[in-house]
Parts: sequence; C-alpha cells; structure tokens
Amino acid sequence: MKLGDIANSEASEFGKPLDGVRILAVEQMQALPYGTQLLSRLGADVVKVEHPTDGESGRGSLPAMNDPWGRPCGATYLRNALNKRSVGIDLKNPEGRELLLALVPHYDIVAENFRAGTMKRLGLGYEDIAAVHPSVIYTSVSGFGNTVESPYDTWAAYAPIAEAMSGLYGYKQAKGEPPILSPAGALGDISSALFATIGMLAALRHRDQTGEGQYVDVAMLDSMVAMSDLVINFWSMGMRPGGLGPLLIMDGFVATDGWFVVQVGREHQFAKLAEIIGHPEWLEDPRLAERKGWRIHLDDIIRPAINNWAAGRTKLECCHILNGAGVAAGPVNNAEDVIADPHVAARNMIVEIPRTDGVVEPILVPGNPVKMTKVSEGPETRPAWLGEHTYEVLRSDLGLSDAELERLSSTGVINADLVEP
Repeated sequence: MKLGDIANSEASEFGKPLDGVRILAVEQMQALPYGTQLLSRLGADVVKVEHPTDGESGRGSLPAMNDPWGRPCGATYLRNALNKRSVGIDLKNPEGRELLLALVPHYDIVAENFRAGTMKRLGLGYEDIAAVHPSVIYTSVSGFGNTVESPYDTWAAYAPIAEAMSGLYGYKQAKGEPPILSPAGALGDISSALFATIGMLAALRHRDQTGEGQYVDVAMLDSMVAMSDLVINFWSMGMRPGGLGPLLIMDGFVATDGWFVVQVGREHQFAKLAEIIGHPEWLEDPRLAERKGWRIHLDDIIRPAINNWAAGRTKLECCHILNGAGVAAGPVNNAEDVIADPHVAARNMIVEIPRTDGVVEPILVPGNPVKMTKVSEGPETRPAWLGEHTYEVLRSDLGLSDAELERLSSTGVINADLVEP
C-alpha cells in the first residue's frame, strides 16, 4: 500500500470512529508513538510535540534516511509517525511550557512517555494539565509507572529491560547461556503502546458517560508481565526450570529451503500428524500414548520422522499439507518472505514510504492490523519533518500572529517555519 491509497473505499461514507478526537502527544521512540499512530489510523488528529532543534530521540535511531534538509530520520521514528503532525516546542523554556498549557484545552488526550516524574518536574504533570483542562485524559507510558511508588522509579527502561524483568528471557534460557534479547522485536514497547491505546479508548468512553477525565498510567513492566502470562502461571502450576516445559509439540522442523513450525497439543491432532507423515504405528506405541511422552521422545522419535518426511519438500509445501490434514503449521519466514507474502499484500500490511535521500527503493513499515468493514483504510500521510506544523497548529489553535510566531522562533522557544530546500 502506498501513501495516499485508500482501501475499502466504499466505507468512506461512514467516516472514521475517532474523527474529531484530538491527541497532543509529547512522545518519543516507540512505547507511545506506536499507539498514537494506531489511533491516527482510526481517525484521531495526533499532534506530536518535539524539541524544536533536536526532535524526539527516535529520529536519531539507526538505520536512518535524511530529510530534505539533510537531517536524519531514524527507522524507529519513521515506522511510528504516519499521519501525525509535528510541532517543535522547547518545554524546558517557561514560554514553551506556557504554550503547551495553552494548547491543552484544545485536545481530548494529552499523552507522554518520558521517564516517570519527568513531566511533573517540568510543571506538565497530570495535576498541571487537569488544572487547565479538567476533563482531559492524561496518559503516561513509562518503565515502572507514575501513580504507584516502585523500587525502580529511578531506572531507565527500554523494551529489553522490561522484557527481561518480566521473566520472558529466563523462561527459555539455556543453563549457562546468555539470554536471547528482543526475541520479538520491541515487544515491551508495542505491548505498552497497545495497553495505553486500550486505556485511552476506555477513558474516552468513560468520559462520554460521566463527563470526567482521568489519568491513564501504563508501566512497561506491567505490560510485559501481562504479555508473558505463562511465566508466572505455569510456575504456580508446578512447572520449574529444567522440566519438560509445556506438554505439547511446539517446535521447528527443517525442509529443503528452511524451517517450519508445528504445534500439536491434543491427542486427535497427534493422530493426524502420525497419519500424514506415514507413522500410524505411533498410535499404538506406549511411549507416545501420553503428551509427556511426546516431549520425552521429541528428539529421538518425532523430530527425525518429521524431518525425514519434509526432505524434498519446501517449507510452504509442508505447511499446506499439514494444515490440509488439520495440523497447525507455518513457515519460518525471513524479511523477503514476508514482503512477498500474498496474504500480507492482500491485507495491506505493508506501507511504502518514498525516500528523500536519493535511494530508489521505498522504506517499508507495517500497515494497520485493525480491519473494520465500515471504516476505510488510509490514506496514510508521510512522517512529518521536525516541527513541520508548528506555525500551522499555533495559528489555528491559539490564534498567534505571524509577528508572535517569529518572536518565539527567534528566541528558540519554537522552531522556525519550514521551507523545503
């Protein structure tokens, strides 16, 4: 899907569910920006507040492309900034703080994802914002939360930190081996953003019913404890490190062109697997009569048989055969496989962003996974250049004159109006 395209265009007459909702996001990296981008795809007007010269930290991530002025736009920024507007304000400057407080009453949600306590120290915490906008929904995403004291309040938190502390890494860590970090990308960031999104939507609904605003406080560690639910749940039910693990077949097997994954967790599924790979005798084998036996004999009986059956077949062929017989299986794809996948294309799950630094191939970012029959998808707009909409927003929301905008720009409170080179 390219910028400007519209899918499901027949639904355009219904508008989008968050049309009219405005979000002022003092955000960086991914733990909040992923969520506000999702809300923008559902119709919300998201105005992103950044430092007027440095921008948010995601712009400095690598790999990066250069914007028309030669400034870096990092990958983390690019994949989380579609459909937003950028305003450059120095919040450490007293005039910048006052500008933000003046903007607040024009927005339904004020959201931030700095280290716990940062916004409060700037005079922009929940109490400060609610004083000028009592019905505001104030949302914080931080490592360890803002509303309850934590022993980790002074700690920095990136996705791997919260993932590690949740038990996710230790759950399958081999004895004596270092943990495998970030097994699913920035799961700690994305899960936190999704829980914040749920909180913001619930708070909007609650305000519709009661007229009351509130503080939505999401901690990355809480989010990862929830995402890694089986860690504490299985432990409480007797599973300990060094044991057999879940009593099912949930493993990777090898075909001619790579690996595929099979999951068998019930006896009738095991029977189908045995039949399709040509080993019906397994059903009479007492060693495999119970699920515990599947784990004990995975490597000496089951794995060699499946690998032998898969020899001469591609991973996709194996998965088609297994799924046709009622056994869940999927190929272990690399980036090229995902990009070429017909399902991904049919579902508009890749958005192309044209580059501005002379590279012909576009940047690819994930599309919107939320499909709704009465909501059109797109058009997506490119990530904003740093402070691209500062003058536009301050004129429309606050009615500032050109002379006042130029004064604020000259003193570094806001960025200068952008004119592309």
